[in-house]
Amino acid sequence: MTTRLTLICQGATEASRRAGFPADEPLEAKAVAELERITHLRGRAARVSPAPAARQTAAALGLVAGVDAGLADADSGRWSGRLISGLAEEHPTDLAQWIADAAFAGHGGESRIALRERAGRWLAAQAGASGHVIAVTHAAVIRSLILEVLGAPDPAFWRVDIGPMTATDLRHDGRRWVLKASGVRLGEA
Repeated sequence: MTTRLTLICQGATEASRRAGFPADEPLEAKAVAELERITHLRGRAARVSPAPAARQTAAALGLVAGVDAGLADADSGRWSGRLISGLAEEHPTDLAQWIADAAFAGHGGESRIALRERAGRWLAAQAGASGHVIAVTHAAVIRSLILEVLGAPDPAFWRVDIGPMTATDLRHDGRRWVLKASGVRLGEA
């Protein structure tokens, strides 16, 4: 039984454009317009993160989406809605530790280890699905899933570039997941 999993990274939000932590903000109007021009996914079933921007991405693509809490973005805790530059000035030690230490949760949110474990459980549950599964989620979740598939160490998290409105393609052949493609712009997928 083969499973194809297409992970779609939500469109751009104000937080993603200004290098900040997400705060459940909506998509930028420009992103909605770009997504609405993509028609090859219309009417397809999908799973979507509960975040407003992910749900908006699915709606703009014309996907018939059901919310899946396993696809939720990393919990940013007290840093939600904050700019990285501001945190670098106010809490440089905590920010440096968050970058260097995958277990850091001193911001009151989810550590990268916890995110990767949650994403890994979600991925394992998809292995039994047959056919094509489409999921709309966030860059951090997709990075975590790629690391899980590759068995890569946590520092590789910072070396995986997942842009807004891109697709990552994973396949499961009944034994293991493999990465087929990543970073493909949705209009080109």
